[in-house]
Amino acid sequence: MRITDVEPSDLDNVLRLNDDSVPHVSRIDLAQMEWFASTAHYFRVVRHEEQLAGFLIGLRPGLPYASPNYRWFSQNYADFGYIDRVAVSATARRMGIASRLYEDFADTLKGEVEIMTCEVNIRPPNESSMRYHEQHGFVCVATQETEGGKKKVALLEKKL
Repeated sequence: MRITDVEPSDLDNVLRLNDDSVPHVSRIDLAQMEWFASTAHYFRVVRHEEQLAGFLIGLRPGLPYASPNYRWFSQNYADFGYIDRVAVSATARRMGIASRLYEDFADTLKGEVEIMTCEVNIRPPNESSMRYHEQHGFVCVATQETEGGKKKVALLEKKL
């Protein structure tokens, strides 16, 4: 298993993996994925047996990004590392890939930022993700409804 920065040639596979992970992540198009690739503080992929097994996109404050969850953290925190989305392929789950990505992102923040943030769906529920985050030291600091009430998320933070 190896973690590398995303390459332009990865974006189609990353987009497919993102689409496979809806509704736990929001659907985006290739142009949005390209924006992340050129703008995100952190956009890395995991390769396992030369296959794309997962990815994580992490942001810092100050970006022109319309996500209501990112905006909430931007309005309520002076600085943070925000996990916008993480996805692991169905064939690579339970191999510690998400944990390795989270640790790698946290390592890039150490010494600069004291808080890592993210959100997890409450409606529709993503119980396994909530358990994962709680087991790894994230705590809920607020909730909010998004997508016109279709979704409700728990806004989480973890002190680094």
